[in-house]
Amino acid sequence: MLTYLTLIFSCQLVGELLAQALHLPVPGPVLGMVLLFLFLAIRGSIPRDLEITADGLLRHLSLLFVPAGTGVMLHFRLLGDDWLPIAAALLVSTVLTIVVTALVMTRLSRPAPETPE
Repeated sequence: MLTYLTLIFSCQLVGELLAQALHLPVPGPVLGMVLLFLFLAIRGSIPRDLEITADGLLRHLSLLFVPAGTGVMLHFRLLGDDWLPIAAALLVSTVLTIVVTALVMTRLSRPAPETPE
């Protein structure tokens, strides 16, 4: 378990280093997830111990939102001052996410065209 936890955090660290070094507009943890995905795609399977480790992290995912919630409460006054643009951004991004998800699901759920024999 410790080996795969180290792998997960190492991917995040490398992603963070790449984002900082190359001045990429993508968060380091996202790059780390891409690196982990590439590793698993090349490997062709998910090791059982990695699956157990990831499930353990996901079971306690709500704890990872505590710092973000604390930051929101710390800057609550700033949020109150800019509530309209924040609400508009949340609304537009939610609607766009639903539309894109619906389009992708519609496209992926179509039956494959039949090939002539």
